[in-house]
Amino acid sequence: MVWIGVVTLRISRRLPGFFVLTLLVTTSCSRSAAPTEVAAAAPVQPAQPAVSGPVAPSNYDYTASGPIVVENQVDVAAQREGLVVQILAETGTPVRKGQALAKLDDRQILSDLEAARAKTASTEADLNNWKAEAKVLEADLQRARKMWEAHLIPEEQFEHVRYKAEADQWDVKRVEQLLINARNTQRSMELELEKTQITAPFDGIVARRYVRAGQTVARDERLFWVSATGPLRIRFTLPSRFVSQVKVGQKLNITVPDGSPELEHIARVIQMSPIVDPASGTIDVLAELTGSVPDLRPGMQANVHLATHP
Repeated sequence: MVWIGVVTLRISRRLPGFFVLTLLVTTSCSRSAAPTEVAAAAPVQPAQPAVSGPVAPSNYDYTASGPIVVENQVDVAAQREGLVVQILAETGTPVRKGQALAKLDDRQILSDLEAARAKTASTEADLNNWKAEAKVLEADLQRARKMWEAHLIPEEQFEHVRYKAEADQWDVKRVEQLLINARNTQRSMELELEKTQITAPFDGIVARRYVRAGQTVARDERLFWVSATGPLRIRFTLPSRFVSQVKVGQKLNITVPDGSPELEHIARVIQMSPIVDPASGTIDVLAELTGSVPDLRPGMQANVHLATHP
């Protein structure tokens, strides 16, 4: 290497450009030698197979899958036709049972209800009047009976008083029936008024809203989708060979395919189908998750891991 440097220097006195070229070639060669030595010294690593998704622990013998569900999850539909005048709950709103979600136009029903209430009050007054008159006629009948028994009045006069008192009693019964009818009409109007208030059927959350203010809806048209938030359950199927191995109350390990493979939840079997589906040879199982599960939501898919050996 020293001798080459001297030759290059002497030649460079006459050909400076050649010196530069020689120096560059020598330098590049010396640099390329180093990584070659390192590559030769590095051990060859065998190729590793790719792993995707969570891997079930080795102590599980069987893994089933199914959706996470809740018992209460329904579409809230309109019970009568009408115009939506107000939206009181949006998607994601937590609601309590009976809480108003929307309101329909109730002006006509309120007017009809006031008329029904007035009719009921009038009929009640008529009934009280007939009852008071019946008491007067009953008193007249008792007096006429005593006078007839004492031979102070003829029998025809006594019979006249008696028939009049009996007729008044029938009038009382007639007005009582009219009052019942008036009250039923009033109650019917009150129920129609209640139908203009769209309310939550149970505690939960508004999952979807299908209606908007100003929209005219028909009877049985869906307006909201309300879902309970718990308790969370998982529904899945197992081969019939597990009939004797899985029992109500048994603990199960639950994982979510898209979640952390290390994060497991505990569920307990709360229901098992009493029969085996002859078409698939499986049984339906329902398990309820225990403890706090803030990372799980209804509708998610989950894996159920079974350890069938000690």
